[in-house]
Amino acid sequence: MGWRNHPLMQPRPPCTRPALRAFAPSRSRQVGRGEWATTPNQSGPTRMRPLPADGQSSAKPPSKAPPARQTRPMAMDRTRAHSFNAAAAQYAANRPSYPELLLDALEELAGRPLRDARVADIGAGTGIASALLHERGARVIAVEPGEGMAAQFRRTNSGIPLVRGDGNRLPLATASADFLTYAQAWHWIDPAVAGPEARRVLRPGGALALWWNLTDHSAQWQSAQEARLRDFFRTDPTERAARGGHYGAEIPGLDFTERRIPHTRRVPLATHLANLGSHSAFLVLGEERTKEFMEREHDLLSAAFPDGMVEETYVVHLSLALT
Repeated sequence: MGWRNHPLMQPRPPCTRPALRAFAPSRSRQVGRGEWATTPNQSGPTRMRPLPADGQSSAKPPSKAPPARQTRPMAMDRTRAHSFNAAAAQYAANRPSYPELLLDALEELAGRPLRDARVADIGAGTGIASALLHERGARVIAVEPGEGMAAQFRRTNSGIPLVRGDGNRLPLATASADFLTYAQAWHWIDPAVAGPEARRVLRPGGALALWWNLTDHSAQWQSAQEARLRDFFRTDPTERAARGGHYGAEIPGLDFTERRIPHTRRVPLATHLANLGSHSAFLVLGEERTKEFMEREHDLLSAAFPDGMVEETYVVHLSLALT
C-alpha cells in the first residue's frame, strides 16, 4: 500500500482556516508558507517553540500553568528548531533510544496493543521512536517538518511512510489515528494549537502520548556535568527546570497519566560527547565555543572513565491521555 493511500492520509473535511482548506493529502504541489503539501522536498513549517534546551532535566512537571509561551524571540526559536537539519546524521548515530518498557506502558495506559494500531509519530526526527513503534507491529506514519531530518529518516526507515508537517497543523485525516506520539518533540510546537489538532486527528478513545528522555541526575557525574552546562550557557537553574515540562496537562478536556521509566546505556566517551553536541543549544552555539566545552569535558570524563566507556542513566517521562 502506497503512503498516499495510508488510512491516516485520507482527505479530511474542509476547514475554516485558509491554510488548512488549501491542503489536500493526495496532491503534490508547491505551496506558500503557512500552507501544506506532502511532497518530500517541500519546506517545513516554522511555527515552533522550544524549551530552553532539550533532554537534560530531571525536574518534575509544573503543577499549575505552563511557562509563558515565548521566552526568546521567534527567530531564535526557528533557528534552534531547524538546527537539527544540518546535524541529522550526528543525531541519528548518537542519541539514546527508548526502552521496551516504554512501549509496554503505552499499551497499558491506552488499553490496547500497538500491533495493527494506526500511529502517527509527530516530529519524528530521524525515526528513533517510529522504528520502535513499527517493530512492535503498529501501522506508523511519521510527520516531520525538517528537510534534513526527513532525509535521514528515509535513509534508515524506508518501510515507514513520512510526510512533511508538524503538530500545529497536522496533514492527517480527522478521527483517523489510534495513537498520536510525540517523542522528544512536544516542546517544539504551540500546545494551544497542537492540543486541539491532536484531538481532531485522534479517534474517540485514541491516545495522545508525549515523552522525553531526560538525564537522571541521581548519578553524581551527570549531576556535575549538568552544573557545568548551566555555568557554560549561563542558564538560570529555575529556567532549566522547565525542560521537558509536560504542557499536555494544560490541554482542555484531556487528563494525563504520567509514568517514569528508568533506563541506561553504556557507550564510548566519543558517543556521549557527540550526543551532547547534537542538542540545539550546541548546534546554534558555533564550532569554536562548542569545541571549547567538548575538549574540557573530554578531559574531565576521561579521568572519571579511564576505560573510555560511559554509562548514561535516563528516565523517560511519559504523559498519556485518552480522548
